[in-house]
Amino acid sequence: MVSNTDDRRQRQVEPEPKTPATPATPAAEPRSFFERYRIALIVGLLLLAALIAAFLFGWIGKSTAKDPSHLVLHGNVDLRQVELAFNNSERIAEVLVQEGDRIKGGQVLARLDTSRLRPQMASAQAEMEAQQAVVQRLHHGSRPEEISQAQATVASARADRNNAEQQWKRQVALAEITSGKASSQQDLDNARAAFEAAQAKLVVAEKSLELALRGPRQEDIAQAEAQLRGDQAKLELLRRQLADSELVAPRDAIVRSRLLESGEMVSPQKPVFNLAIVDPKWVRAYVSEPDLGKIRNGMKAAISADSFPGQSFAGWIGFISSVAEFTPKAVETEELRSSLVYEIRVFVQDPQDQLRLGMPATVTLDVQPPARERK
Repeated sequence: MVSNTDDRRQRQVEPEPKTPATPATPAAEPRSFFERYRIALIVGLLLLAALIAAFLFGWIGKSTAKDPSHLVLHGNVDLRQVELAFNNSERIAEVLVQEGDRIKGGQVLARLDTSRLRPQMASAQAEMEAQQAVVQRLHHGSRPEEISQAQATVASARADRNNAEQQWKRQVALAEITSGKASSQQDLDNARAAFEAAQAKLVVAEKSLELALRGPRQEDIAQAEAQLRGDQAKLELLRRQLADSELVAPRDAIVRSRLLESGEMVSPQKPVFNLAIVDPKWVRAYVSEPDLGKIRNGMKAAISADSFPGQSFAGWIGFISSVAEFTPKAVETEELRSSLVYEIRVFVQDPQDQLRLGMPATVTLDVQPPARERK
């Protein structure tokens, strides 16, 4: 009886632990722990972010603080460019250089076809030589043989005149003696006409001799000399055209573009090459009006570029614009983007030709006054 009773008691007692809600308490303990420390964690993260932000802003402010003894400008590398074209209009015979080639001043870069130009020059050469001979003949005057020939002509004409005169006088005397019976009036007229003709021929011969002795007229010499100068100018023009058939580099440079090829027709308006002159080379930068008084022509400068970290190029200010302008779009400095600025050119020494056209560059100028001025 006792055991049965105990069994029933055990059965009645066993379900009792299940009825209370206490089993949920252990599962709720993690949530209460997170809720208890969540605010503290959030506050800690905010404080950490604030400290990091303060450090960053302090470092940026320190790094971007302007050094009053130095003026830093931003710009781009610039250099002169040449579009090289022929002076003549002809077909290209050959092109001798490629893009990127370094060329020297006076080097032949391309040639034109001269098959039609050379015969024209030979013809002009012959015409000039012929006219030159004419001028020389006029300057030398009459030859001694020509003068002797003119003198002989005068002597012959004088003899004919004398003979005609004698014939006429005989006819007149005969007509007087015979009372016109031995000589008719016709005979007298013919003798007189022959005498007058011989007299005129003598005058012509004498004038010819005078011209031979005096030589050519000055006007004729001047005309021949003018014609000679015209022929020489024509020949010189053709020679110039022949020389221009070779396209020559004006100075040391680099071939940036090869625009035409062999067989193409050229003209003075069609460039064949685009050349980049690497010396001089400068950085085009812009300075604001408050800093304009700190710089001057000839001031030394240090140029750096992102492509060459740790390397500095020596330079100097070679140009300061006298006209203000709005900051170009290429300048990305926020404080200068909408300001009136002055263009300057900082020439740079780049013997190895490392800086390229348009490359961004930073110019640092030492604007600290000399020691005697600071005193």
